[in-house]
Amino acid sequence: MALLRQIPLCGAFLLLLAGCQTTGPGTSTSVRNGFERLLDSVVRIDVRETSFSGGTTRIVAGVGSGVILSEDGIILTNAHVVSPRAVDIWVTLANLERVPATLLGWDHWTDLAAVQLDMADADTRGLRFSYAAFGDSDDLIPGQTVFAVGTPHGLSRTVTKGIISNTNRYFSDQSGINGYETGYFNTWLQTDAAINPGNSGGPLVDEKGRVVGINTRTYLGAENLGFAIPSRTAEVVLQDLISKGEVERSYIGIVPGVLQDLEGYYALEANQGLLVNSVDPGSPADQVGLRPSDIVLSIDDQEIDGRFPEQIPPIKNFIAHAPIGSELELQVRRNGSTLPIVVETERLLSRVGEEWAFEQWGLSVREISRAYARENRLESDNGVLVIGTQSAFPADKAGLSPRDIISKVNNKELKGLDELKELYGEYEEEPDSILMETVRNRRVSFKILKP
Repeated sequence: MALLRQIPLCGAFLLLLAGCQTTGPGTSTSVRNGFERLLDSVVRIDVRETSFSGGTTRIVAGVGSGVILSEDGIILTNAHVVSPRAVDIWVTLANLERVPATLLGWDHWTDLAAVQLDMADADTRGLRFSYAAFGDSDDLIPGQTVFAVGTPHGLSRTVTKGIISNTNRYFSDQSGINGYETGYFNTWLQTDAAINPGNSGGPLVDEKGRVVGINTRTYLGAENLGFAIPSRTAEVVLQDLISKGEVERSYIGIVPGVLQDLEGYYALEANQGLLVNSVDPGSPADQVGLRPSDIVLSIDDQEIDGRFPEQIPPIKNFIAHAPIGSELELQVRRNGSTLPIVVETERLLSRVGEEWAFEQWGLSVREISRAYARENRLESDNGVLVIGTQSAFPADKAGLSPRDIISKVNNKELKGLDELKELYGEYEEEPDSILMETVRNRRVSFKILKP
């Protein structure tokens, strides 16, 4: 059996011959007008961003799609198309004019980002554009006709036609892009409309040209398997990205499991409860005594049903939308008894911290986040994580390698990335040998970086 690998859709650099169906929607004048406005709102996005891999700083280029959703030039796209590392963003409008843009907000958890056109530049040049409107993804049904619009492999204004194959697709693989977590809080729309690299961030639309999803994923080695973020999710996230630049979410530290086929073992009624698969060490849930194999029956008097995988993301989203620092009362079934447990939420953080490259050392590092420290059962989130070295440079010669944690420098505890940047500044002014204490798998080693 062929192995199907899920891939993002940005970064089209190789010109391939691929057929695309451009059959339009129905013949109604109002429908055609709505669809034409939609076509004029879809843009190509070219991005150059910084990469800190391999012990050096590089600039990498990518291309994706987006859709304009307001008269002031706000564009919704994917987080893996445009990230906070972007050094410049250029948007190609339907009339082929290019306009600079800036990042407004970024949310890797749903793989969504918002950018805004440089309206001063557009106005000065007399450029005009259309903007699209959201439809309601909750109204979609399998078999309904939809269109994927975007720039596959950089080919602008491409439309492919298909149907909704599934309205509630769940992915167990949530590894995301570049290590960032994605897809925890929503299920996906599945379509057989042709989606290819470069379609990322473009809209999935109904016959009236309303945006019902944001095209995001496909499967390598498979045909007619494309996936989009539902508009019901995208619309809510976009509002937060515009107003705050991010989406703030709560976290308690339980990793849910599904209860399917386990109801009898736990003496539960059907469609009742959420299995606690594991608990993050040091998390709020851990601190109040929640344990693996506990069954959460309700949260703040809201009954919970986590029998099937597709039901897990909405439960996670319910927890995430509780105010940060608020108390949630859980009714928990344990060993046949039910007990109340109150847990205080904290802010949800990614396992991926800020990255940087120290080029004279040939060393790339990542700040250790609280989430990464808990996930890997580290004693603290001090120090930095080595993510790459450059051959024949001091870090490589000293024996540093990916997954080492630099915990001390010159016998002084290293708090984090900012401290290492300061030490590097001193090294640039007056190069000297540096003693680094590293930890891997709880074993301590000492490395000397020589100029």
